[in-house]
Parts: sequence; C-alpha cells; structure tokens
Amino acid sequence: MSGNTVTHESTALAEQITAARDGSVAVGQAARELGLKRIELDIAVQQGRVRTVPDEAERGRRRVTRAEIERLRAEEGFPDALREEVRTVGTTEGAALMEITKARFTRLARLGLLVPVAFHLNRYRAVVWLYQAGELRQFAADGRNTALLRRRMPEGLREQLDAGLDLRPRNWRGRYLGHLLRRSDAPWERAAAVASLLDPVHVSDIVPDPYERSHLRVLRPAPPVQGPPGSPAAHIVESITTACEGDEADWLRADLAAETEAARQHSAAPRPLPEPRTPRRVGRGTVPPRVHRPQPRPVRAGHAGRPASRPGPSARPSRTVPRPVSRPSPDGTRRAPVRPSDRRPGALRVLLGRLRRGHP
Repeated sequence: MSGNTVTHESTALAEQITAARDGSVAVGQAARELGLKRIELDIAVQQGRVRTVPDEAERGRRRVTRAEIERLRAEEGFPDALREEVRTVGTTEGAALMEITKARFTRLARLGLLVPVAFHLNRYRAVVWLYQAGELRQFAADGRNTALLRRRMPEGLREQLDAGLDLRPRNWRGRYLGHLLRRSDAPWERAAAVASLLDPVHVSDIVPDPYERSHLRVLRPAPPVQGPPGSPAAHIVESITTACEGDEADWLRADLAAETEAARQHSAAPRPLPEPRTPRRVGRGTVPPRVHRPQPRPVRAGHAGRPASRPGPSARPSRTVPRPVSRPSPDGTRRAPVRPSDRRPGALRVLLGRLRRGHP
C-alpha cells in the first residue's frame, strides 16, 4: 500500500467524522444554547429529558444533536420550564424549600429518604450533595411524610444515625448506575458501567481474563467528578464512586458476572493476534542457515573404536637410539663399544682389514 493510499483513507475517515460531528455539539455548548448550567444539563441527561449520542472522535464522551436542541426549544414554556425541571439545590436551600431545619434535612438524607442527584467538592475538599428541587417538593407534599418532617424522629431511625449510617453515597451510586445502563447499548459497555463502581480487586476476581479487563477499562465511563491523580480530592471522589464492601458490593459483583457473561455471548473481547511464522526462504543473495554435523575423528590403526589423541607440543615423537653393544675381539679381549655414530664407511673398512691380517 502506498503512502498516497494511506493519506486518502485517513482523509476520508476524518471527513466522515467531521460530517457526523457537524450535526451535533459538545455538551458544554449545548448547555449554553439551552440556557442551562452544565450540571443542570447533566441532570437532564440522567433523567432522559435530553438525549445524547456517542462522540465518534473521543471515546467515552457524549454530544447533543442539533435536532435535539431544536426539539427542546420548541417545547412550551422553554427555557423556564426545562430549567425548573432540572433545578438542583444544596442542603441549605433544600431545607428552606421543605421548611425544615438543615439538621433534619441531613438526617433524612443520611437515612436514604432523600436521594442526591449529584455532588462536588468545595475549596475545602468537603463533599457538597445536590438534590433535585422537584423531588424535594414532592416529598414535602406527601402526607405520609408529615411525621418525619414535623415530629420527633422514631427511635429505630435515631439508633441507625447514631451508629453512623449514611446512605447518600450508596444511593447516588445506584442512581448513577441506572443512568449509565440506560445510555449503554453494547453489552461490553454495560459490563464496563457496572465495573466502574467496583474496586479493581473485585473486578479481577469476577473477570480473571486480562484482555477482558483491559477492554472494560477502555470502555469505562469517566467519573462525573475528577481530581488530580493521587490528590486528596481524587481519593475522596474514589471513596464515593466505589462500592467496596457490604451487600452493595455483592449485588454489583453478581451484576458484573451476569453482564460479562452476556457480553461474551455477544462478542469476544479484543485480543492481540499471534505473529505469523513464515518459513525462511533461501534465494539468491541469502545465506542458508548453517547446520552443524558431527565430524568423524581419526582412529589409530589396530585400535578400532578408540580415537587417537592429538599430539601436543609435549607429546612429540622421540627418536630411539639403539644401545651400543661391545663385542669380543679375536684375541679374547673386549674392545670399546662402537657407537652407531662412529660407524662410518672408512673406519669400517680399516677395521675389517686389521681383522683379516690378524693385527690389533
């Protein structure tokens, strides 16, 4: 494939993504065009009042189509009616709205009777819980809640509060998970939504396959509130967005196992392809692989099967000099032995001549 082909394909893909994004806007821009705060638009999305679509360019992000913005603008009473639907209040404003004290409002929220819809950290890193104003008005208007709003708190509820009960983080997680599951279409995205609320130790226990866990991390939705990694704010957010123990963690573990099994039935998690093993071809200009074959070692004659040792510098063959032998002379006397080196042709003839003449 040539470089021009790659360039053309990349350009075409970029044009397709741009064309898809031209019909939608980012969430922040949509909030400004609808006259809402960013957190109000997030709540409207959680409630299903505003529909979003996935961002094709950035995984995990959402966008609002132009058609959705025009639909909301065409509604009766826009923008005041929409703004009132998604209006959020804190503890002080919520207590005033329900005409109760802040302390009673906090106790009702800790007991799980008032469910927060969002939270953030102030400059002192204190958790600020936000509640939907419409839900608070409905709770105050219900006659069945008059005793909780106007009378002394029942003994059983006071004992739970004294024991440290605080269901605000758990109720927020349940509400947030419902929002994530409603907007998730693919099975693996639903499993990632459940895994985002569990400790990594629990996820590893339920999903032992490392490639499946990696796929879940890729699809994991970003937390609604973030802080610098490793900072105190990040630890506080993690403690709120993670279910670590109790029956809540058990329920989430069971949900993760069910969602992961459904995702496996739908499609397998991406895995790296094995590297193809191609045979080496020996052609012109290539050197074939060297094959080591055992070479026969020389064997000395008369010693079949025993290899001859290679002579070294100290094993050089030495010349054997014969020992001189003394022989008796004709007169009975022994003469000095004659060394082989003295046996020269001339001396031998002289010796033979003397023996023939009988002279010493």
